Amino acid sequence: MKQFKGKVSITLRENILDVQGKTIEHALHSLNYNDLTHVRIGKYVEVLISAENTEIAQARLSEACNQLIANPIIEDYKIILEEIK
Repeated sequence: MKQFKGKVSITLRENILDVQGKTIEHALHSLNYNDLTHVRIGKYVEVLISAENTEIAQARLSEACNQLIANPIIEDYKIILEEIK
């Protein structure tokens, strides 16, 4: 059985208003960081996975994201897998 580290970046979908992102963007502008725009806030999750291969590890983590880790109705996620030697 191989070990993988899964890294999941979760963000609100583009058409969902990101209230936290807007709040930070306004604060940045009040500090004269007017060139920083379209601020989006997200979550980052790391998990260790035991699986026979990359495809199985990817499928298991994607399934977990769809069922619990992310809210697929309002959030998108990206998975990066690294095999641990």
